[in-house]
Amino acid sequence: MALKKYKPTTPGQRFKVLSAFDEITTDRPEKSLLAPMKSTGGRNSSGKMTVRYRGGGHKQKYRIIDFKRDKDGVPGIVKTIEYDPNRTARIALVFYKDGEKRYIIAPAGLKVGQEVISGKGVQPNVGNTMFLSEVPFGTIIHNIELRPGQGAKMARSAGSYAQLMSREGKYAILRMPSGETRMILQACKATIGSVSNGDHNLEKSGKAGRSRWLGRRPHNRGVVMNPVDHPMGGGEGRASGGHPRSRKGLPAKGYKTRSPKAASSKYIIERRKK
Repeated sequence: MALKKYKPTTPGQRFKVLSAFDEITTDRPEKSLLAPMKSTGGRNSSGKMTVRYRGGGHKQKYRIIDFKRDKDGVPGIVKTIEYDPNRTARIALVFYKDGEKRYIIAPAGLKVGQEVISGKGVQPNVGNTMFLSEVPFGTIIHNIELRPGQGAKMARSAGSYAQLMSREGKYAILRMPSGETRMILQACKATIGSVSNGDHNLEKSGKAGRSRWLGRRPHNRGVVMNPVDHPMGGGEGRASGGHPRSRKGLPAKGYKTRSPKAASSKYIIERRKK
């Protein structure tokens, strides 16, 4: 994936760095795999704002993604690589031999015309989905299930991947994108390869308007508020805010929020690096 820099013909283009969209093959999504998506503006069902700094944004439709990859043994051909406004990764439209069409998260290196398949006994090729019991050691994987048949929950964003380290009993030991090492049942599925659009973290909007297109409103810091509005507000002049914390008083920057009684702790071998 390539990045594109712009000549600064306007102030908004001076620092703009965006994707060149070289891998995109069409701008028309598959109609049968679209679903309506309502903009909430950060409001809940009673109309109260529960998330700040959201609102506006371009109208979007949701692309229905196949995270389960449960068409075992049925080969499919990649027809298009597409942009998805709802996620950082690219998506691929797959035509299966039985006539069904599905969207999948496109791994890096997936090409139009390539065959993908899922299930038992398949080759560990990019885009194929396998059970963790059959994935070779050291393989880069993404779209990993937490429970068998649940659908992919981990390593789904642009450039993400995990690595299969070893197996113990009925568990596979994976190194996650965060650096955490944990156990997952070998009956869970994962897709071979890393997620596409790995340069996403290097992109720069260039102007505030691009954030507004994405539905993000201006964010003001707690230290510039009054004491009535934020624990870090108040003071004379440019006084700093004291102990960093959220608007509701929850400490930030080092305060552990993970429950010591979390049920998944027994599956974590090594915590993520700070």
